[in-house]
Amino acid sequence: MTMATWGAVLGGCLGLGVMLIVARLSTIRRPQLSVRVLPYLRDLPEAAQALGAAPRTQLSPTTAAAGVFGPMLVSAGHLVERTLGGSASVRRRLERAGLQRSVQDFRIEQVVWGLVAFVIAAAIGVVRTLAEPSAAISSLVVCALALVLGVMARDSHLSGQVKRRERAILMEFPTVAELLALAVAAGESPVSALDRVVRRSGGELSRDLAKVLAAVRTGEPVGVAFDRLAATTGIPLVARFADGIAVAVERGTPLADVLHAQAADVREAGRRELIEAASRKEIFMMVPVVFLVLPVTVLFALWPGVLGLSFTTP
Repeated sequence: MTMATWGAVLGGCLGLGVMLIVARLSTIRRPQLSVRVLPYLRDLPEAAQALGAAPRTQLSPTTAAAGVFGPMLVSAGHLVERTLGGSASVRRRLERAGLQRSVQDFRIEQVVWGLVAFVIAAAIGVVRTLAEPSAAISSLVVCALALVLGVMARDSHLSGQVKRRERAILMEFPTVAELLALAVAAGESPVSALDRVVRRSGGELSRDLAKVLAAVRTGEPVGVAFDRLAATTGIPLVARFADGIAVAVERGTPLADVLHAQAADVREAGRRELIEAASRKEIFMMVPVVFLVLPVTVLFALWPGVLGLSFTTP
């Protein structure tokens, strides 16, 4: 191969490399699709964070375990689903708890919880078996019970998450309703008032209202969006609030009066719940009085007389 041929090959490679560099630079300088679309999706819950920086992927231990032991965990999740059933109830509770995961992911979490309980019980059982060989059968039974209890404990934890979130929503509801009523009374439309309240508040109820606002901004009617909120929430007061807003928007009734009345109802319901909780715990409040304060009082009253009798008795 002559020098001219080598020069042509090297020149062609150099030209191809320059073309690739220019094409790559033009691609980098071109705005990405996400950058062009995200300014119109500011009402989504995590749009502000996405505008500032790329969203960080949060990998839970369950997700990592599912990536390593995927097939086995998926099969075990299907087995738990066939055994326990109730996927509709689980999906409903996941929505009410505000967890962005599917029923299958929850079943995998149940399997992981059960395996962790099984490993702990197995470790204790091995120690017991080494000390006492006759305890092997009972250790196996305890391991099986630990596996079942671990699976059920994740389901119970989900119910606890739902209750805590609903309690937080009830605590936030009067303030959010009053803010909406003030914004509507000031002359803003329901959507503008909802946008103002969502941008200036934080909490579980604000996240739900942010989803409603995002649905409205994408073209869904306000009444339909609030009807969906009323159907998915598990709190009667919030469902009544969403129904009231939907009816007020559709029929043109005074929305500020409706919101003020609902906020007053929620405060009255919270006051009644506090009184009922105090009445239920009245007996527990008497325990320190009866078993601690009263014996000490009797002892202080009788002890000098007992000492006097012991001094005067021959």
